[in-house]
Amino acid sequence: MIGILEYGSGNVRAFINIYKKLSVPASIIKNANELRSASKLILPGVGSFDYAMQMLKGSGMRQVLDEIVTRYGIPILGVCVGMQMLAHSSQEGNQAGLGWIDADVKKFDTTSRDNPINVPHIGWNDVTPLKANHLLEGLERGARFYFLHSYYLACHRKEEIVAVTEYGTEFACVVNQGNIYGVQFHPEKSHQWGIRLLKNFASL
Repeated sequence: MIGILEYGSGNVRAFINIYKKLSVPASIIKNANELRSASKLILPGVGSFDYAMQMLKGSGMRQVLDEIVTRYGIPILGVCVGMQMLAHSSQEGNQAGLGWIDADVKKFDTTSRDNPINVPHIGWNDVTPLKANHLLEGLERGARFYFLHSYYLACHRKEEIVAVTEYGTEFACVVNQGNIYGVQFHPEKSHQWGIRLLKNFASL
């Protein structure tokens, strides 16, 4: 069963609806006891980094989440701010992240005269795989995903980067380290490409 974490920061219902259409068992997880019933987890996130981390801590799920992901190897997929929470820290705030991916979160540079951009990065954009990964199986060519963010994940280890996107700078939009996965875009809003990615995650 895939558990969608409901801790006050994320659109959990969209994930449930997609998995219902795929006939994949999925449930909303609201407390630490329910976490242990899931075979895979999705960590959605919207809003600011600090807010999401504070809400996760306040939910009472943080300690058990650490245990089942890092000790028992339960696969987890962080989405948007949920992906950024996998890092050590963020320029958006002062809270410590989960630290499961060796990375920090940085704000897009809007001061460049050579390649000016606006934030947030919003709308559809290409995703370029750097290596094969089951999460992107069947999505290696022509896949586009929906983004909405002002900060991006800056990985310290290139081997953890699965795919990149270009917006003012090239940034990691899909990461993977062992059982831990993250995507900067919103698969639940990305039509057939997002559905395929969520189906791939379910079949890990």
